[in-house]
Amino acid sequence: MMIGVCGIASKKCPRIVTGQYPNGSTGCIPRENRFCQIATCAFQRKVQLCFECPDFPCETTKSGPVSYGYCTYISGKEG
Repeated sequence: MMIGVCGIASKKCPRIVTGQYPNGSTGCIPRENRFCQIATCAFQRKVQLCFECPDFPCETTKSGPVSYGYCTYISGKEG
């Protein structure tokens, strides 16, 4: 199973499901991507998954598709 930069299964990504993702069946990778600001951010910060970033969760993760509340929970930074 391919996992997206945001951490969800690529086959469940709304952009891949609707055919709006430029990588098609290769899945999500960190790179400049006008369709996904999470992939672009990971590329700029040189991480493979946004969970690897020291600033996770952040404003970028609020754009989804993973719930921001879940991101806060798994980061251990819930308040």
